[in-house]
Amino acid sequence: MSKAMDVDFLQSEQLRGLVPLNALSESQWRELRPSLKIESLLAGQGVLRRGDCDQQHYYLLSGEVELADEQGNRELVMAGSLTGCHPLSPAVPRQHDARAVTDITYLRVDSALLDRLVSWRQAYQDLLLEQADSEEEQSWLESLLQSPLFRRVPVANVRPLLASLARVEQAAGTDVITQGDLGDCCYFLCRGRAQVIRDVDSDKQVLAELEEGACFGEEALLSEQPRNASVTLLEDSLLLRLDKQAFYTYLRAPLVASVSFGEAARLLAQNAQWLDVRLQDEYEQGHAHRAVNMPLHLLRLKARLLNPELTYLCYCDSGKRSETAVFLLGEMGFKAYALRGGVNDLPAVQRDALVGEVGAGYLLRSGGRIEASH
Repeated sequence: MSKAMDVDFLQSEQLRGLVPLNALSESQWRELRPSLKIESLLAGQGVLRRGDCDQQHYYLLSGEVELADEQGNRELVMAGSLTGCHPLSPAVPRQHDARAVTDITYLRVDSALLDRLVSWRQAYQDLLLEQADSEEEQSWLESLLQSPLFRRVPVANVRPLLASLARVEQAAGTDVITQGDLGDCCYFLCRGRAQVIRDVDSDKQVLAELEEGACFGEEALLSEQPRNASVTLLEDSLLLRLDKQAFYTYLRAPLVASVSFGEAARLLAQNAQWLDVRLQDEYEQGHAHRAVNMPLHLLRLKARLLNPELTYLCYCDSGKRSETAVFLLGEMGFKAYALRGGVNDLPAVQRDALVGEVGAGYLLRSGGRIEASH
């Protein structure tokens, strides 16, 4: 019977000596660490079985383990040895039975997460060294590149995108973006804090506070509408400015995925969820079955209710608002698609089938749970 232990009971240096954990940066290590599981087994107990397909890496931290392959060949692995710094029988399906010879402790690591972190590090190591003149710059650049937004940017786009960014230093109190202005660029906040404020009937509503790594100003570029809020700096800040053309070329094009009506139907059968991003009055005139209403202007505020395990299918009349919603959801780490061309582009039969329900419809609760409105 295995017994889970706290990762902190071992020195970080021991874990950081494992391969390929030793290739990760400090920020990547912080991301990986909460998912690490350290467990113990008694002598004679099994660690792995030949043919297992679980997506985990197993590292021996103390004691000895015997590996046996299909031909009966046996190998003794000791913690701290050169072999012991590598995962036990890493190939899937497993090629070995692994049995504890002595009482042991071992580490379990999510294989997919580790592979993503290592692959990212290898892909961008040279870029980080080229672009960053100091340790501080390398830190915020690495944070930027590992954000949900940049994780989805094709590697080929990253270098020209970074080359298109212009550094802008602004003092606290500066209005970087003003509500009602036309959008010609967006910004990334590298250092400092900012506040998003919307004027509604002479009242000022604070919508959000932005911290390092945030992107803002992109909604006006996506929707081709005037700025819907102002952004004021709360501290002296370093910004990176990306103009409209570069935004469309390097970010919008690869990040706004769309699907046809038929493709959407297949995704729904695989547990996707309709998300109506129109205004409530529009939604009540006709919406998709079990679609929840999350108007575009409230998306950032209400996104906390969404389930990160689901795929969201966004729709509106023309497709413009749903494309904007897909981009914003992608920034926040959600997987989403826009209905290509919007509801108005569908043949009449498909349009009537999609938005055939009327009335208040459905409410979204925490974790993406849906309730019928009464």
